[in-house]
Amino acid sequence: MAIELRQQLRLTQQLIMTPQLQMAIKLLQLSRLELMDMIRQELEENPALEEIQEISAEEAAADPGEVETPPETDAQEVTIEERIPDDIDWSNYIEEYNVPGRVSHEAEDRESPRYESFIAERKSLSDHLLWQLLMTVPTPEEEHIGSLIIGNLNRDGYLDMPYEDLIASSGAPAEQVGSVLAVLQTFDPVGVCARDIGECLMIQARHYGLDNSLVTEIIARHLSHLENRNYKAICKALKVSMDEVVEAVNIIKSFEPRPGRQFSDEEPLYINPDIYVYKMEDDFVIMLNDDGMPKLRVNSFYRQAIAGGGKVSAQAKDYIQEKMRSAAWLIRSIHQRQKTIYRVMESIVGFQRDFFEKGIAHLKPMVLRDVAQDIGMHESTISRVTTNKYAYTPQGIFELKYFFNSSINRIHGSAIASASVMDKIKQIIEGEDPKKPYSDSKIAQLLKEDNIDIARRTVAKYREMLRVLPSNKRKQI
Repeated sequence: MAIELRQQLRLTQQLIMTPQLQMAIKLLQLSRLELMDMIRQELEENPALEEIQEISAEEAAADPGEVETPPETDAQEVTIEERIPDDIDWSNYIEEYNVPGRVSHEAEDRESPRYESFIAERKSLSDHLLWQLLMTVPTPEEEHIGSLIIGNLNRDGYLDMPYEDLIASSGAPAEQVGSVLAVLQTFDPVGVCARDIGECLMIQARHYGLDNSLVTEIIARHLSHLENRNYKAICKALKVSMDEVVEAVNIIKSFEPRPGRQFSDEEPLYINPDIYVYKMEDDFVIMLNDDGMPKLRVNSFYRQAIAGGGKVSAQAKDYIQEKMRSAAWLIRSIHQRQKTIYRVMESIVGFQRDFFEKGIAHLKPMVLRDVAQDIGMHESTISRVTTNKYAYTPQGIFELKYFFNSSINRIHGSAIASASVMDKIKQIIEGEDPKKPYSDSKIAQLLKEDNIDIARRTVAKYREMLRVLPSNKRKQI
């Protein structure tokens, strides 16, 4: 068989990742805050992109393009005459401000800002401890050891370094390191610089004058029984009554297991919904959240510079055209993103209408394929749209991925969503007797009586997802 070269014409279809498609895919998976940060960055980097400034109705009626100032000739000088009224009751005025004693202005105190609002930065745990260390007037060696200990504390206030490594790093005798550590453990907050939870609780017990008491005995020898709520074992080992153990345990519960918590620099993250779903009469209305979202357009100055054919160099013309295309792609991609989110939410409302009307117990099983087939898009697109997006609904604020649940078979009837099963488990645990909490097997049996057939290990998995302790640790006396 001879080998030869031939030319053939073949027609094929191929997906090419154009810059427009790449930008559209990137914008779909961004959250609302990330999208606003990206828009601000583009406004700084792209001169052809500008934000539309909102103007009042009067200014728009005067001139939609540009607001003009009135000529100076039509302006009239305005004079203000300040005169004191003749009908002021000066006697009451003088008596009010000459009353002996302290005059309180509660209204002004309520409206005035607090001192904490002027503080630019919260004090860290390290700064707080270093300040206390310097107040003890330490020697240079003690200051070095103390700074080393404080620098190796985690955010909960525990020493996050083995004691042997601490001695080796300091280069000081073990007795001196232990002495400095003992001094630091007396600082505020109480329980700081401990090496484990037992030492932290013991420091707090000593601080409150509970040395050689039942509290310290439980912390020193029976911490594992305390964790498992095995109070009977503590009573048997220490030969005390149950009432005494319960009283000591309540004192231990009042201690702070994480002393550095109050100095945490973690700020709460508030959720801004991307979509609002309101019920109007017998129907649901979907509204996109555009509050704070900049309204963009292509800068008219650069557009006119290109269209007017002025004296613009070829290099500058290419640069302007590239920036204008980038601005147009961004604006088009944002509009496409908003449209896609709206269509996805509209499909979710159609599938989960019972949830929006009645609550979590009526959530239906649904997967990404259901919405993808409903609106004619790929499952990967639906996955990107529902990532880090939140919706405000009559039942609360939920992430869009919350509405996609696996199905749990019932003994009789149609399947139920896994989120509804988790909600039922939560209700069962909240209604149990604290002295006799339900085990996972008992919860599975109660669910089976409610026409939901799941295994004990599935109940345990859902309970852990709800961050609920096992039955032996939920028991209360």
